[in-house]
Amino acid sequence: MTTASIKIHLRDLGMTFDGKGNGTSIRVFERITLEAREGEFVCIVGPSGCGKTTLLNIIAGFVKATEGDVLIDGSPVHGPDRRRVFIFQECGIFPWLTVEQNIGFGIMDRSRREQKEHIDHYITMVGLTGFGNAYPSELSGGMRQRVEIARALVSNPDVLYMDEPFGALDYFTRLRMRAELISIWEREKKTILFVTHDVEEAVQLADRVVVMSRRPATIRTVIDVRLPRPRDLDSLHYIEVRNKIFEAMGLDHSGLGVHEKSPAPL
Repeated sequence: MTTASIKIHLRDLGMTFDGKGNGTSIRVFERITLEAREGEFVCIVGPSGCGKTTLLNIIAGFVKATEGDVLIDGSPVHGPDRRRVFIFQECGIFPWLTVEQNIGFGIMDRSRREQKEHIDHYITMVGLTGFGNAYPSELSGGMRQRVEIARALVSNPDVLYMDEPFGALDYFTRLRMRAELISIWEREKKTILFVTHDVEEAVQLADRVVVMSRRPATIRTVIDVRLPRPRDLDSLHYIEVRNKIFEAMGLDHSGLGVHEKSPAPL
């Protein structure tokens, strides 16, 4: 990876939360060093409670790390930036605004003509043509999430931070949303950092998968996913990559820890 291609650089990050009045502290993660290329799709996986969301919040500038630095385009991150957008698991669109109004919320400083052009473009891109005047309560969960993605993209960010954005959706809607996200990413080529607890999701989406250990977490390994898109979830190579990630997390393909398997019958 050449220096010119690096978009995000995490340099020896560590995070400790002070205990609430009891004199103890919680070491969340340590020695996190990672680089992400311009336009790369990186997924972060790891055990529950290992600090994936905290790490994403630090990169986005919402939280300050105890140690280390976050650099984007070579400059330190000191707080949130309008050029980088965070998409949460809990849908953050405004229930009192229509689809069009939600999508256009971040570009209200532009001319009406420019707003309409951009809103129409992204409504079409996320497959919501005909729903511009609908309110969130009239949409399915997947459609609401598409509104949030469109709202994020309309401001033309250079980085998207996504924290388990499909976690609340049913299985089939998640599959569809993953395919739609990849289609959008291939057209827009934004740099995406995507936190998920779902290994299958990570393999389907990512160029690289960052595997974190248990707390205090470190980066256990980074796995390249060199599979053509759209990815065949039943292919041997897909399953091999998936199992490699499970292995790195100390699990077998059934989700059991390597030391938790029942002994073979006599």
